This record gives sequence, structure tokens and C-alpha cells, in this order.
Amino acid sequence: MSSKKIMAKEEQSSLIMLLPLDVIVDILARVSRFDYPILSLVCKHFQSIVTSPEIFTRRSLLGRTEHCLYVFLVDEDEPVWRKRLYILCPKANGEHRLVLIRSLPDMPTYISQTATGSRIYVFSWSNKHHMITLSIDCGSHTVQPLPDVPVLMSPRMADIIKGRIYVIGYDNGWERVMVVFNTETQMWEPRVIRLDKKGNKCTDGCAVMGDKMYMRNLSKTLVYDPKESKWERDEMMNLHKWKNACVVDDVLYFYNPCDFYDREGGLRAYDQKQRRWRVVNGLEPLLPETTSSAWPHVVNYGGKLALFYLKRNEIWCDEISLETRQDGEIWGKVEWCERLVTGNFDFMKALDVVV
Repeated sequence: MSSKKIMAKEEQSSLIMLLPLDVIVDILARVSRFDYPILSLVCKHFQSIVTSPEIFTRRSLLGRTEHCLYVFLVDEDEPVWRKRLYILCPKANGEHRLVLIRSLPDMPTYISQTATGSRIYVFSWSNKHHMITLSIDCGSHTVQPLPDVPVLMSPRMADIIKGRIYVIGYDNGWERVMVVFNTETQMWEPRVIRLDKKGNKCTDGCAVMGDKMYMRNLSKTLVYDPKESKWERDEMMNLHKWKNACVVDDVLYFYNPCDFYDREGGLRAYDQKQRRWRVVNGLEPLLPETTSSAWPHVVNYGGKLALFYLKRNEIWCDEISLETRQDGEIWGKVEWCERLVTGNFDFMKALDVVV
């Protein structure tokens, strides 16, 4: 870059800095969240603004929030497998890529994660025999520790209902327990819930529909109603061994790859109000692409679906829009399909965060 262009750029930045802070925040709040890393390079003042709570509050008031996908991956080529957090970013040509968030530390082992608003909550069991609880601010990409848990436990899953995170795991006696974290007060509720022995098994999936937590183990689906503090069963959900699922508009979606044992693969949907399974139509071309994938994951991405799957040593992602027609049939359309990562990576989880 020539000296004249550099001087012109510096002059423009200086002119912007003459504006009142509220005006600068208002202007930058209207810019895409994905452009903030570039804006932070303009000057230290801009870097401070685009990571401040004020700009994300302003974005919310202006209706300029965006859905961002955060992806937990394990790099198995590292001597000690590193669990890192990435963000799915659009490129200038319309394609997408996973960008490592270098300001965040490695994630702990054996984690359960959930997200609400602009925060990701991480719960893990440490080798030093204590529970690690973290909150990740996805605006500033910083980590804050949470208060101590009221019981020593090894977490297995976590999900959120009306601002309360329900964390389920085992205590020291291998009894199934649940603790509740209030995201409004940022405090744990004092009561430790001893779960019914019907649910006292490891589970393969967890999802929230109709303010109830649905959990699957090897043989059946169990439903926990926090209002009544009791377990229920949903026999219709046992028709399919769902896992790595998500919920959109109180309908559960999971992707069942077509393989030697199950010839009827595809994206399936369960409507808990109608208590009925459906096959999502229009996605037949996906079946050959996902046949060899052992772990397709479906994530709610702003009302659409993000389908992550493995092809050889590549992690792919498809964005799928949904349409429910008058006859109740659900149709899907692949908006884009791209390879995100090549290498010896293990996919852990993806979460939709609003910033």
C-alpha cells in the first residue's frame, strides 16, 4: 500500500473518531458481526467498541442480531487431543469456513454444552475430581467461571428451559442427579434433584420440546417435566433411535444415515403435539453423500437446519430450509452444501448463538 493511501486511511479513521461515542456505536452496531474482526484492526478504540457489551445491547435494540454457529472440534493430530471452539463464517464469495477462535482456551474434557442468547455454557468433569463450569461470551470471545455447583457430580448432558439450564449427571455414588442453573441470576439453585431410577442410565440424546426435556438411552425415550418434577414416557419416540437431534418450532429433527443395517435413511421429524413421525421430503440426493457418515448432527440454525457429517476425513455442512405444507408434510431444501474442514478432526457439538 502506498504512503498516500495509508495517510488517507488514517485520515478517514481520525474523522470517524471525532464523532460522539454513541454515534460510533450506533454505526458499528449496524455492521455484520462477521466483519468485527476486520474492524478491530482499524484501531484500538474500534477493537474496544466491537467487543463491548454496549454494542451488542445496541444491536439487539436495533434488531440487528445475527445467528452464528459455534462448533466444537477435537484435533486428533495434536499429541494431546485439543478441543477447540470455531465459528462458521461466510466468505466474500458466498462460501463458508470454520475459523478458530484463538482468544479462547482449549475446552475441557468430557463436556456438555448448551447456549442461550449470546452465551455458551460449558460443564465438565475434571481429572482433579471437581466440576468445571464456564460461560463463554460470544460477543467478546472471553470466558468467565460460574459459581461452584451445589453437588460434586460428573455431568453428562445439559439443556435449557425458560432460562434455566438443567444439568444431568452422576454423583460420587453413581446416582443420577440434576442441578439447575438460573441464567438470569447467574446462580445455581440450591436444590439437588435426585432423579427417578427410570432415568438412571446414560443417554444418547437430549432435546427440549413443549418445555419438557426428552432424553434417550439405548432402549427408550424418557421425558422429564420440570413443573411436575416427574418422569414420563413417550412410546412413539421409541420407533426411531434418535440422537444428535435438534428442535425447531417444537418439532424434533434427526438425520438417520442410510447404511447396511437401515436402508431407510434420511431426515426424520417428530411432532410431539401430534405424536407422529414424518420423513422430511425433498432431500433424497443427500442419502448417497451421508451413507458412510457415522455421526450426522442436526442443529437449529435460526429456524433452518445445519447438518454436519463426515465424508472420509472431511467435515461437511449442509444448510436446509424447512417448509410445512397444508397436508402436514415437511419439505426440506438444501440452501448450500460445503466442505468445511479436512484433516483428522472429531466433531463434538455445534450451537446456534444470537449476537
